[in-house]
Amino acid sequence: MNAVTDSFLTDSSVLRLITAGSVDDGKSTLIGRLLFDSKGVFADQLAAISRAKYRRTEGDAIDFSLLTDGLEAEREQGITIDVAYRYFATPRRKFIVADAPGHEQYTRNMVTGASSSDAAIILIDAARAKDGVLLPQTRRHSTIAHLLGIRHIVVAVNKMDLVGWDSEVFARISASYQELADKLGIERFHILPLSALNGDNVVTPSSHTPWYTGPVLLELLESLSPAENADSLPMRFPVQLVARHGGSRADDFRGYMGQVASGVLRRGDDVVVLPAGVPAVVQDLVTFDGSLEEAQAGVPVTVVLDRDVDVSRGDTIAHAAAPAPTARRFEAELCWLDGRALSQARKYTLKHGTRLTSARIEAVHTRRDMQLLQEVPADEPALNMNDIGRVTISVRDALALDAYDSLPATGAFILIDPATHQTAAAGMIRVVPEA
Repeated sequence: MNAVTDSFLTDSSVLRLITAGSVDDGKSTLIGRLLFDSKGVFADQLAAISRAKYRRTEGDAIDFSLLTDGLEAEREQGITIDVAYRYFATPRRKFIVADAPGHEQYTRNMVTGASSSDAAIILIDAARAKDGVLLPQTRRHSTIAHLLGIRHIVVAVNKMDLVGWDSEVFARISASYQELADKLGIERFHILPLSALNGDNVVTPSSHTPWYTGPVLLELLESLSPAENADSLPMRFPVQLVARHGGSRADDFRGYMGQVASGVLRRGDDVVVLPAGVPAVVQDLVTFDGSLEEAQAGVPVTVVLDRDVDVSRGDTIAHAAAPAPTARRFEAELCWLDGRALSQARKYTLKHGTRLTSARIEAVHTRRDMQLLQEVPADEPALNMNDIGRVTISVRDALALDAYDSLPATGAFILIDPATHQTAAAGMIRVVPEA
């Protein structure tokens, strides 16, 4: 078994995580238990859910799922429909956790939450998988987590109390998930037995599992390293807005507003404006509080260049020594989110960073088969809702492209249906053309 071996962290860095799995695996209950046991729930919240008419527990027992399932339809049906984000903290670290739906029709919601996560907790219902057969959504969500490059996979075998804390059941499920991980290419994961409802192995060790010697869930989450420091990546600055004032004067101001997506931008850096490829030098980095010597990833800033350059919203400023290749045609992997199937005859609006442009899907090459856990030739030139496939896309305007595996911030995009304004697909750039 491949266990997470990252050293324990002592700072309060933020870890973004998502829970996923099949319907009724206990995702919302697990998050509620984490919030409750980490003292992240206020007294009035507990009082409110204790009076809820949709409470599914008996007596004074708390229905922890109601802490995340806030929609009326969710509470009425006892399912999660939309992604719910919750925050909690321990003395060692801060967490932002997303509770994703389990139903297949809401897989697109899971993609949304997973796209910004450092870790994924894949829940498995021990009672339903006691023979070692994993449910389709477990396989699907594990596949998506791997495709999106989530670094840490934590497999929580929940409801172990329903199988009498049988170590052989846990061993069968562990073997099945190891087989799944090998097929998907997941290099390492950690798996643990627990009961979210009763709190066993969630925050405190359980007396029911003397055969399990690993950490409890919260201890494990505190030990996971956050995402790779974006400051160490190549610098990308998508331009959001051109700032002008004093245009009638000789010393009028012209700056380019945005947020550093990756890397570090410094005053005096040699840069290039993409896709045009025009060189310039950073003269100043302006903020509301004054000028900066450097701006790190995530910092909003206005960039002033040493010369007049044609820069518009949607352009990307990069270091001249490490620019992104530009192209009007590239290969990508799409997670299709729209109820209306992909059509090669239609045009879509592609949003990449701050750039909006018209796009067309030239070809659908493969589709990911969730049963075979591999890419298979597309049997038709279309993708339906929740399908994942590899495609070739052509766009009207040249884009500065990065591979998603290298730079997620600039290697991702979405497709929008211009007729309905619905998000049709989430895309990951896989093959970057040669510069």
